[in-house]
Amino acid sequence: MSTVFLTGASGFLGGHLLRELRAAGHAVRALSRRDGTDAAIAAAGGEPVRAALSDPASLRRALAGCEAVFHAAADTSLWRGGAAAQFATNVEGTRHLLQAAEAAGVRAFMHTSSVTAYSHLVHGVLREDTPQRGGESWIGYERSKFLGEQAVRGSALPWIVFNPAHILGPGDRRNWARLIVLVDRGRLPGIPPGTGTFADVREIARAQVRAWELRRFGRAYLLGGEQASFVDFVHRVGAALGRRTPRGATPAWALMACARALGAWSRLGGREPEVTPEGAALTSHVLQVDSSRARQELGYVETPLDALLADTLEWMRREGMIGGAAR
Repeated sequence: MSTVFLTGASGFLGGHLLRELRAAGHAVRALSRRDGTDAAIAAAGGEPVRAALSDPASLRRALAGCEAVFHAAADTSLWRGGAAAQFATNVEGTRHLLQAAEAAGVRAFMHTSSVTAYSHLVHGVLREDTPQRGGESWIGYERSKFLGEQAVRGSALPWIVFNPAHILGPGDRRNWARLIVLVDRGRLPGIPPGTGTFADVREIARAQVRAWELRRFGRAYLLGGEQASFVDFVHRVGAALGRRTPRGATPAWALMACARALGAWSRLGGREPEVTPEGAALTSHVLQVDSSRARQELGYVETPLDALLADTLEWMRREGMIGGAAR
């Protein structure tokens, strides 16, 4: 049994990683910044430890005696108003964690990056040898994920990088779950015109643990799933919930115009709008991902979207997030 250090354990993917690592027999020391997350981490079998990505000394203390790091924490904001905090977490925080891991004698670093490191500027099917263009992007999230990943690739530590697509599954409270809740409440104003590639959070966690146990160091893995337009996805959600949905997509130009107008208001109020130009651009993009390497080397499974969505909706019903009367 090994002792590993996990960031993002209170989040969607991080929570699944914690459970997967424990199921494989590993001790998990999980970064926690407050009492509320301590209890959730402990309930899943992890050891909560106080540390912060902004505090290298705290990271060095937390990493003492750990064999590996699983870095799943990230700031996923698509609002330029949060750019400074996002850079501090996704780029500087990753660099601090790498430095602390080297100093503590950690022997492996598993990094959750994103398909956004490739950027919406890239068209066609993404493969691991596709040149990443995140560093050129005007979208802060894409730049920050690209730079964080580059820091890992340039590290002296043995590393493995994972680039998940659109993550869906049980445990989601903030990502696609927000769209599902809007559909359930009859409040979805429109559907973006792009295309998603939906990856099962459980399979992503299993692939990460398997890659580490197989010592696939120096490798990157794209983790995708079934491709569907957002119109198709929303219609499937509406059919499963018995809710009406918009028939077609909002044109990209209209979505962007709305986002820019909301952005102007947000600058006055200092609050993140519901739709940002960054979000409009990403959801107007056609994302295509080839997961062949992960399937062949890690046994990665692309769960069919209908089955993945059914599991997600069942979990959301149990949690009381959906299933009430339409509003």
